[in-house]
Amino acid sequence: MPFDVHAVRAQIPALKSGSARFDAPGGTQTPQPVIDAITDALANPLAVRGTQNEGERNAEAIVAGARSALADLLGAEPRGIVFGRSSTQLTYDLARTLAKDWGPGDEVVVSRLDHDANIRPWIQAAEAVGATVRWAEFDPATAELTPGHVAAVLGARTRLVAVTGASNLVGTRPDLPAIAGLVHAAGALLHVDAVHYTAHAAVDLTAVGADFLVCSPYKFLGPHMGVLASRPELLETLRPDKLLPSTDAIPERLELGTLPYELLAAARAAVDFIASLAPGTEGTRRERLLAAFEEIEAHEDALRARIETGLAALDGITVHSRAARRTPTLLLTFPGRSAALASRYLAEHGVDAPAGSFYALEASRHLGLGDGGGLRIGLAPYSSAEDADRLLDALAAFLTAHPADA
Repeated sequence: MPFDVHAVRAQIPALKSGSARFDAPGGTQTPQPVIDAITDALANPLAVRGTQNEGERNAEAIVAGARSALADLLGAEPRGIVFGRSSTQLTYDLARTLAKDWGPGDEVVVSRLDHDANIRPWIQAAEAVGATVRWAEFDPATAELTPGHVAAVLGARTRLVAVTGASNLVGTRPDLPAIAGLVHAAGALLHVDAVHYTAHAAVDLTAVGADFLVCSPYKFLGPHMGVLASRPELLETLRPDKLLPSTDAIPERLELGTLPYELLAAARAAVDFIASLAPGTEGTRRERLLAAFEEIEAHEDALRARIETGLAALDGITVHSRAARRTPTLLLTFPGRSAALASRYLAEHGVDAPAGSFYALEASRHLGLGDGGGLRIGLAPYSSAEDADRLLDALAAFLTAHPADA
């Protein structure tokens, strides 16, 4: 069956506002089943996890259900799923924990392509213990970060490499398995920021080769929180700062305080919603998720191609998303015109596409765009052909209404 985008849209109340939304990389709109999961969790008894009463049992079931769902989504084990307030918070916590075993002479590699949430925590953790930071560059002409770029900065004292699964600015998807092979051959760990990646493609922790991987459910139709996935045996080796009476079991050892049960219930609902997007597919939830992401990728790539074809027919637009493998995410600039002005014009005409560097500051600067970045067009499973045409019409009108250097 063809991907039924209109059936998806019918389940997302916020789309009734009428805007054509291209701001999904900053956070998707929420399906009704995910909203209902929050309400249901809070409408029933809840207590600190346990087995003694209904509230305790409800909390226990919510946490177990969410771990199982996210494990299915990421190709991980439930005991390897850690929950936190955000992927940024989880990365900071992990960096501080790992850095306890680093010192002068040790090296950490970060990528110029990444969101700052996968750069600054590692830099600051390294600086705190006297370790050295090395930079993996990317080619600004192609927006490609290759295994060769990473190999160039690996050494005998490399302890960890942090790299994106997909750039939130230009969509580039590096060859993670090849990078993982190089990193592990050097005796180092690989941390993958999969926040943007998980929204658009099926993730498999083992196949990717990541030792640690973070994502954010609000980027794939879920609630505002963060998730870290790893191998349980690797988590067992970590000794994070924690309260004395807190459990030493994993993954709870890495989770600070009481978990937000209602958000965990919503995260599970988001995973189940995605698994439903390939109607007629049978099998385990993991199998249904794999089938759904095939449908999602095909739908989003077709829309991206439609938009790219339309952009090519317009004069006065530079597209910076050029990698061979990339998410449906386009970064545009307008020589002689401000990307911020374009964003405001589009918003006034019912098209939501924000402008900026979106915390990918190093990438924006490396592309020669400074801190201002560009106009980002990001697709989601609910993006439609009608949305794409509205975008192209609005961009054409903007170029006419605001001549270059006017």
